[in-house]
Amino acid sequence: MERSHRRPSRLLQSMLLSIILALAIPADALYFYMEGTTPKCFYEELPKDTLVVGHYKAEHFDTSMNTFTSHPDIGIFISVDEVFDNDHRVVAQKGSSSGRFTFSAADSGDHKICFTPLGAPSTGGWLSSGQPVGGIKLTLDIAIGVTSAIESTDKGKILDLVQRVKDLNGRLQDIRREQIFQREREAEFRDQSETTNARVVRWTLVQLLVLGVTCAWQLSHLRAFFIKQKLT
Repeated sequence: MERSHRRPSRLLQSMLLSIILALAIPADALYFYMEGTTPKCFYEELPKDTLVVGHYKAEHFDTSMNTFTSHPDIGIFISVDEVFDNDHRVVAQKGSSSGRFTFSAADSGDHKICFTPLGAPSTGGWLSSGQPVGGIKLTLDIAIGVTSAIESTDKGKILDLVQRVKDLNGRLQDIRREQIFQREREAEFRDQSETTNARVVRWTLVQLLVLGVTCAWQLSHLRAFFIKQKLT
């Protein structure tokens, strides 16, 4: 009887310990832990022509700060294989500690999506280092379909770029109108200058003509005067 009571008590203790250990790790479906260079894979059944957009962020456990922080030496290798087509690889992307990946399902079927840490130091697990199992925490956000929230943010960026392009085109149109206005003003100024110069030339010619006629009249008058003086 004593043995039968001891066994359930030990079983209860082990269950309580497992529950406590499970509660010690924050529960969040958007991230998981990785150890060394061991890949983490999951399968997703996708319809044909389905667009998949994902954002990821890898963080390394800093023992001095007792928390996960970004590390520039850590990278992530992303691979996507078509399981229904003899594991035909459609994505093989090597990125930094944070980034984005996209792919479109060519055919309907299961797709294996794997993440492999690069340049991550190996840890001894929870019992040896006092940290959660796996020295890498990978935060993952995957959206399936073109109407996802991630694509909506991208559309917002595209719309912002389109608006900027429209603003630049408007400024170019303003600059062109200003250039045309300046050319018209230059043409008017050139016409006025040519008209003024023509008037100056004509007035000069008139003055020269009047001066010539005056000189000729004076010469003829003086000649007649001198002739008249000789006769007398």
